[in-house]
Amino acid sequence: MSFDALGRRQLLRALAGAALAGCSRRSVPMTRERLPTAFIPHGGGPWPLMPLPGMPNEEATALRGYMESIARVPSAAPRALLVVSAHWEAEKLTVNSGAAPGMLYDYGGFPQEAYELQWPAPGHPAVATEVRQRLERAGFATDEDAERGFDHGVFIPLLAAFPAPSIPVVQLSLKRGLDPAEHLSIGRALAPLRDDGVFIVGSGNSFHNLRAFFRERTSAMKAHSEAFD
Repeated sequence: MSFDALGRRQLLRALAGAALAGCSRRSVPMTRERLPTAFIPHGGGPWPLMPLPGMPNEEATALRGYMESIARVPSAAPRALLVVSAHWEAEKLTVNSGAAPGMLYDYGGFPQEAYELQWPAPGHPAVATEVRQRLERAGFATDEDAERGFDHGVFIPLLAAFPAPSIPVVQLSLKRGLDPAEHLSIGRALAPLRDDGVFIVGSGNSFHNLRAFFRERTSAMKAHSEAFD
């Protein structure tokens, strides 16, 4: 895993933390509960939603169980999810603004059924607009993409957590260059959405080099995880 790949995971965790901290000085509206934020793993490719050679069943079961628990993090049902995936970087912060985003199978070399997974969660164009407005008020240039589908950083963990996808989902990109200060500011700008029913989720992994994972599993995972920590 390159430094940039490691940096994406750090930024996602920091962005979620900034969103958490950014609300600490705000008063909570009496009509709605403040929602938490989460930083979650999304496995590797389609795993753990389907068995893969060399991957122990007990690990798949444990990770899938963790993913299922994501739905229980908010104590009240969100009006929307805002997901930032490590698999989308853009020159400008970009939201997928479509009302019915499709699927983006951004992985390769897996069995055919990996490219037949479906998770037809609705989009939320109004929340996408709200995200853009908040970011632009904080000084960030933004863009939207009504055609982009959910990448596997979104649909793998959330298919497990919300198998009947009824909660609208908006995906937000990282900003190319991965500047830490910028991404902390992004988290602060997005924080007020937590007071308005939006569950903010960062999706990444501390280790995501699959070639090294299978070649030298224990030592590679340990070295990269320690660097991430």
